[in-house]
Amino acid sequence: MSNTFSRIVSVALFVLGAAFVTESGRISESAYGSNVGPNLFPMGLGIVLMLLCVRLFYETFRYPKEEGAPSVKLDHKRFLMILGAALLYAMLLQPLGYLITTFAFLAFSFQVMEKGTLWKSLAIAAAFAFGVYLLFVVVLEGSLPGLPVWFR
Repeated sequence: MSNTFSRIVSVALFVLGAAFVTESGRISESAYGSNVGPNLFPMGLGIVLMLLCVRLFYETFRYPKEEGAPSVKLDHKRFLMILGAALLYAMLLQPLGYLITTFAFLAFSFQVMEKGTLWKSLAIAAAFAFGVYLLFVVVLEGSLPGLPVWFR
């Protein structure tokens, strides 16, 4: 990637991170008096994104000069497939529930990114979806969209 492109991306993503931090302050705090409210996670993500962008911007000055750098071939087909799957994931999360949609999205995305053995993709997708569900719902006593009525 070129230095100029990396700098532009780092500034744009820094602004996005700042928007996350700003807008997360508008989310209502927990009604139960807990210090951990629904605004903590988006605020944390925004801060991490901003810090990573500062580092990327700093590191662009350490890159070698752009002299006949090889052009990077973009893979539009894979990008569009995963973008479509992400949009479908967002639309189906509530009606189908977290477990089904997350498992399907991850399994599909793993296969699009790198064609490999299907059973490995399915195992990793299942472990991640169920692991996060158990951690968040059982251990932390949070809530995620459950299974659909017809599946129970």
